[in-house]
Amino acid sequence: MKIGFTGLGIMGESMAANIIHKHDDEVYVFDLNPDKVKKLAAEGGIPCTSNKEMAEKVDVFISMVPKSEHSRSVYNEILPVLNNTKTCIDMSTIDPSVSVEISEMVKKTGAEFLDAPVVKSKPAAIAGKLGIYVGGSDQGYKKILPILSYMGENIIHMGGNGKGLVMKICHNALVSQIQNGVNETAVLAAANGIDIETYARAISYGGGQNFYLDSKKDAIASSDWTTAFSIANMHKDVHICQNLASQCHVSMPGEDNAVRVYDEAMQAGYGREDFCATYKVVKQEKQ
Repeated sequence: MKIGFTGLGIMGESMAANIIHKHDDEVYVFDLNPDKVKKLAAEGGIPCTSNKEMAEKVDVFISMVPKSEHSRSVYNEILPVLNNTKTCIDMSTIDPSVSVEISEMVKKTGAEFLDAPVVKSKPAAIAGKLGIYVGGSDQGYKKILPILSYMGENIIHMGGNGKGLVMKICHNALVSQIQNGVNETAVLAAANGIDIETYARAISYGGGQNFYLDSKKDAIASSDWTTAFSIANMHKDVHICQNLASQCHVSMPGEDNAVRVYDEAMQAGYGREDFCATYKVVKQEKQ
C-alpha cells in the first residue's frame, strides 16, 4: 500500500516522518515549500512536484494543511485522478461543514474520504503519540487504522464524515477556556505576590490540576513563546467553534471570551508565537 502525505508543516513533518520510518512500502511527500520536501526525502520519502502527481501514484492520500480553503484547493486539484482504488484522509483542522462538502465531492469519484484531525502538539507528533479523532465510514476507519497508528496511540471513531472535526473543535474550545482560566487566575495570583511556579504547584494539589498548566508552566515562567502550536492556528479553531455554535444555536459565552482574547493576541502581533502567549494578553489587560 503506497501512501502519500501533503503538508509538511510543524505537525505534518513529524507525522510524515513516522509513516516513512514505520511503513513497509513507498511513502511519497509533497509541500509547497521545496525545502520541506527535501528534508523528508532525506529521511526516505519520495518527493513529488504536485498533489496531483502524488495522488496518481498512491493508494492512500493524506493531507495536513492549515485552513478550509487549503483543503478545498488540494482536493479540487486531485479530483481528476481519484477512483475507487484510493482512500483520502484529511488530517487538517478545518470547518466541519467544509469537510463534509469535500467528502461528498471525493466520494462521487468512488474514493473513500475520512477526516482525522489530531490533538496534542509537536512533541507528541515526533513521538507518534497523537490523539486522533476520525469521521467517516466504519469500513474506511478499519482500513486506515493501521496507518493512523503510525502517528497516534489514542484513536477514536466519532461517527460519519465531519464528526472527527466536530470533536476536535470541541476539544480545542475546551482547551482555550481552560487556558483562559489559567491565565486569569495566574495573573491574579501574581498580583498578590504568588509566582507562576508556586501557583502551578498549589493548583496540582487540588481539582484545578490540568494538562495545559502542567505542560506550559515553565514556558510561561520563562516567557518562552517558542511555537509548538501557534496562536494563529488556535485563533482559527476558536472562530470555527464560534461559527459552529452559531449554526447549532448553542450559546457559548466562555468561548466568546476566549475568541476575544485570541483576537487581541492576533492584533498584538503574537500570531506566530506559541498559544500560551495569550498569557501576555490577559496580563496586559490587568495593567
